[in-house]
This record gives sequence, C-alpha cells and structure tokens, in this order.
Amino acid sequence: MSDFRSDTVTQPSQTMRDLMSKAPVGDDVYGDDPTVNRLQDYAAERMGKQAALFCSSGTQANLLAIMAHCQRGDEYLCGQNAHNYKYEGGGAAVLGSVQPQPIENEADGSLNLDKVKAAIKSDDFHFARSRLLSLENTIGGKVLPIAYLDTLRPFVEQHNLVLHLDGARIFNAIVKSGEDERKLVDPFDSFTICLSKGLGAPIGSLLLGSEELISRATRIRKMLGGGMRQAGIIAAAGQYVLENNVQRLADDHANAMYLAEQLAAIEELSCEPSAVQTNIVYATCLKQQSSALAAALAQQGILMTAGTPMRFVTHLNVNRQDIDSLIAAIKQFYLGL
Repeated sequence: MSDFRSDTVTQPSQTMRDLMSKAPVGDDVYGDDPTVNRLQDYAAERMGKQAALFCSSGTQANLLAIMAHCQRGDEYLCGQNAHNYKYEGGGAAVLGSVQPQPIENEADGSLNLDKVKAAIKSDDFHFARSRLLSLENTIGGKVLPIAYLDTLRPFVEQHNLVLHLDGARIFNAIVKSGEDERKLVDPFDSFTICLSKGLGAPIGSLLLGSEELISRATRIRKMLGGGMRQAGIIAAAGQYVLENNVQRLADDHANAMYLAEQLAAIEELSCEPSAVQTNIVYATCLKQQSSALAAALAQQGILMTAGTPMRFVTHLNVNRQDIDSLIAAIKQFYLGL
C-alpha cells in the first residue's frame, strides 16, 4: 500500500514502538507523568517559549489556544483557507463562542495586513471584539516569507491583538527556510506543533506559549475531556520524532518536487513544480476524472485524494519507488480510457 493522502498516515517505526512500550509513565492529570513532562519541557526550551502542553491533536491544540486567548463574544481573524477555520468543525464558535473573521489568503498563504486592518472591529457594542490574529505555516505546503513574519509583531501590538500560529507543519517550514528554529515562531504569542504529520509520531500535538497561557489552556483541555492519564506512552513517540525526524523532512520535500515533475510530464494533468515548496503537491485532471482515477489507483493499493485539484503528500513512508509506481499507474489509467 502506498498512501499519498496525507502525512498523517505515517506508521511508527520499530524503534519508536520499543520506546513507547518502555516509557516511564504517571498520571498526567496530576502532572506527574515524567515522559510527558520531559516532552513539554524539551519543546518549550528548544523553541524559546516558557511552557508547552501535550494535546491529543492539532485541532485540540488550536482550539485551546483560541479559547485561552479569547473570551465569549470575541473574534479571531484568520485566513479563508486556515485549517482552524475551515477544517476543525467550527470548534471555536461552537465550543468557545468565539467568532471567526476569515480573510482571503494571498497567493503565498499570507494575509494582507491592510485587509486584516480593515476587518478589525471598532470598539462598538454592535460588533464582536477583535482579539486574535491567527496564521498558518506551512499553509497548503507554502512557507510564509521571513520578511512577512517580521511585520507581524509591530502590527498586532499597534492594533492590540494577540498572535497565534497554527504550526502543524512548522518544522517543514523551518527545514525549507534554513532559518533558526526559533525565528519562525518568535513573533507569536502561541503556536502549535503537530507531532503526527511529517514528523511521524502516531498521535499528539503541542501548544506552546507563556506559562499563563498554558495554565489557562490546561484548564480548558480538562474541561473539553482532554486530560489524559498515562500519556507518556504516546509522548515518548513525540520526544523521539523531535529528536530524530526533523532534518529528514528535507527528503520529503525532495520527493515532492520529484513527484511534481513526473506529474507535470503527463499531458492529461496540470501540475506546476515551481509551486512546490515542501511536501504537498497539487495537480488537476484536465478532463475532470479525479474520482475515477482515485478509484482505479485504490484497486492497485495506491491511495490519493481526489478533487479539483488533487492533493498528493509525501512523507517518511513514501519513497521514489512508490512515486514511480504511482506515475506508472496514472499513465496506465489514461492509456486504458
């Protein structure tokens, strides 16, 4: 089976499984799971923040950040394509009574700060209170420009906003940019790291920020049913991937570029390799056959996401041979039509 649907499908290595089985554990709700505590302390120190909180998912980590920063009746400003707006079940509105204010993403994934400024509500009881600006890096596989990140802190301070980053794939952005790890997260009051995407852990995300923020988030996590007990079993995998799997993300980026180049050579598809920055590739079926193509590939043990465009994601369980098999199967599909 070759699975190009997402980098969330990675399988834990045997080394990771062995570490999980031997991890010292305690009751994390009491704060005494040593493996969870080690992971949280390690991540906070590494990324230059005061504290970190181990969460069950990126969706939970984003929700905790929004609810910890905002009160009922506040709003957060975000991209129209932001994961925490579009793909997380409306949790901020449903569970936090926090209104999203989406703004169209620019081509590079950023938000035009003039448009953000125009969307900030005045101090009037007719409006929700604009409280939080939320960005995402990477977004659609694109890395937010460093020069853009440098403009964020002055902007939010000028407009009395707090700043959050959905950093589910922040290490993809770090590896691609070649910048110091902390530089890409320094402007943000809080940010998340997904351990179970390209890094390869089976479960878990981290929320990082000030001690005060993490204290509030910990209380909300419990309220939302996210207090875990002997969570060190899964935290051990998170520790392993942070220590061992960051730099290998460059292999996924190289494989994504190779995949894009191969897809671009198929005349029935449209794909632009120059648009590929990290591990996500988009391609469009010129004759609107993506569902039929996905079904045909699935019969050969190759999984992909149909759509317009189609999305292919490389990860640690995808190699060049898998990509060559995918390309051969796509060509065979079109030959058979």
